[in-house]
Amino acid sequence: MSDEIMYKTLNGELVELSEAEKAQIIAEREEAIAASNSYAIKRAAEYPPITDYIDGVVKGDQTQINKYIADCLAVKAKYPKP
Repeated sequence: MSDEIMYKTLNGELVELSEAEKAQIIAEREEAIAASNSYAIKRAAEYPPITDYIDGVVKGDQTQINKYIADCLAVKAKYPKP
């Protein structure tokens, strides 16, 4: 267990946390991390392949490049940052 969550202050005095309090703090932290990363995971799963963009660049196809950018922006709009 991390030292940073071993104790709490009570009237300026350090008091050891109970196992239930420690578990609660860990669960809350893990939940917050998962929630803050969920948009990124969802975005990554739906972004078009980068090869679509590169193919457009190599061919000089601005329409294909613009479509790739528009598709990425649509995914960003669907899963905004919190």
